Amino acid sequence: MKGDVDTDLGPFSEDPQSISDPCPKASSSLISEHEFLCHCCYEILVSPTTLNCGHSFCRHCLALWWESSRKNECPECREKWEGFPKVNILLRDAVEKFFSEVVHRRKEEIQTNPKIAQSLLAFQRYGDEQASRGALSTGQRRGGGGFFSGVLTALTCVAVMFLVYHWSSREAEHDLLVHKPVTKWTAKEVIFWLENLGPWASLYKDNFLREQVNGRLLIMLGDEELSRHPYSIENHTHRKAVVAELERVRALGVKPPQNLWEYKAVNAGKSLFFLYALKNSPRLTILYLYLFDYAETFLPFLHTCCPGQRAEQEDDALFPKAAHGDPTWKQWTEFLVKYLLLPYQLIAEFAWDWLSVHYWTARFIIVNAVLLSVLEGCALWRLWARSELRTLPHRMWSHFWKVSTQGFAVAIFWPVIPQFVCNCLFYWALYFNPIINIDLVVQQLLRPETQVP
Repeated sequence: MKGDVDTDLGPFSEDPQSISDPCPKASSSLISEHEFLCHCCYEILVSPTTLNCGHSFCRHCLALWWESSRKNECPECREKWEGFPKVNILLRDAVEKFFSEVVHRRKEEIQTNPKIAQSLLAFQRYGDEQASRGALSTGQRRGGGGFFSGVLTALTCVAVMFLVYHWSSREAEHDLLVHKPVTKWTAKEVIFWLENLGPWASLYKDNFLREQVNGRLLIMLGDEELSRHPYSIENHTHRKAVVAELERVRALGVKPPQNLWEYKAVNAGKSLFFLYALKNSPRLTILYLYLFDYAETFLPFLHTCCPGQRAEQEDDALFPKAAHGDPTWKQWTEFLVKYLLLPYQLIAEFAWDWLSVHYWTARFIIVNAVLLSVLEGCALWRLWARSELRTLPHRMWSHFWKVSTQGFAVAIFWPVIPQFVCNCLFYWALYFNPIINIDLVVQQLLRPETQVP
């Protein structure tokens, strides 16, 4: 009977110790290195990182793959991963237990390789950026948008109400002579035109009002008539300015635009295009002005931002900058340096020249230009910190095609866009974008790669 029992126990009767040892040492010999190889470098896994698809790779191999391809997908099956891959702790501990010597040797090789260390750093920064974006979006959902969201909502409601009233009443168009032919101007409108020439013109408005000069009579006046009674403009410079402005009125048939609102009334589409294009692509927009709108827009813009000696000596209140000739080589040099390095400074200098005409609006544009310069500097600093400056030409080319496509789409659908919608977009970009950009600048400056160590 006892022998039968020993026979039924089988192998356990030969090695009683095996009953208390469920994982005998002999089983370790069954583990093959092939089962723990990385499918990128085909060596033992170091800091194994498992993706959503289930494939595991060395972390530095995954970092090298991501840096070269810029794709969030598995190197083996090409399935995209979600979030940011983490080290598989269980697999890492198992590999380090069974192949400790090999893992130690490979870690030393990785630490001494600067290219791998740089890729791992860039990969980790990418992960930190993804995590910060996720935390920011979660915080916005929990906090209901924060302070800036409430401010923007309130300002949007006020702006919409104001635009509805302004668009329905159309009161502003009664004062705009840029649409009304000069031959239909009344005596009061002639006085309004005269006052817009400058403070000095107020000296002569009583004479024009006494004679009830309307538009038809105004275009008949010349230098000789203005110098005699009843107009009595004896100052040669003042008379010359009035005659020069009269010639422009005769040539156009209407009052030429002299401020932002009059320019917007005449060129609604162009003003909205400039407002958004200069904000998103200042260099491309200025290049467009040089190629297709040289005399009317580009030259006055250049002479305002980079004035020459002749412009500084002349009285700008009497002689507009548009009357200047071609820029000098010194003006071109100054303009090209600012164009390449600080394009938003050109916009700020242009707005600064109009402070006396548009007090608050010019300040909004200047603040927005400063904020956009900071955002552009942060973007370049981030590319440099990630060693991605070599991708700058590719990014610029992609940006060029993106802006060109959007501009082409807007040009197609522009005739069917309601004027009220255009006004909303115009005032939003002019007054509310600086508030949005303040929030963007704060976010950029708080990022780790934009902080000075």
